[in-house]
Amino acid sequence: MEIITDRIRQKLIVNFTINCERKERGETEIDHWPVVKIFTPDGACTWLLTELDHENDLAFGICDLGLGYPEMGYVSLQELRHLRGGLGLPVERDLHFEATMSLTDYALEALKAERIIV
Repeated sequence: MEIITDRIRQKLIVNFTINCERKERGETEIDHWPVVKIFTPDGACTWLLTELDHENDLAFGICDLGLGYPEMGYVSLQELRHLRGGLGLPVERDLHFEATMSLTDYALEALKAERIIV
């Protein structure tokens, strides 16, 4: 399964473009809602992604490597495509994920719980 479909990729790129344009104008960036949840089915890693810098294949969101310290930042989609969990399974896209709040709200809850809660 492709972890990022064309539709998801386009939405991530649009979010990135909007925030780049807002930064250039000196405006506050939009706190987007996550577009996609990616996880390791045989591990404790989870990513909630909101934006994609398509020129560098870097996605922005909350990264939780299962160590109790989730953080907002960038992740390489190429690295995610090649990542394997403890049993050798590739990362997957949560087909049933629907965001219910902004990335910052997810991040605040994740910091309290020491893991992403969805």
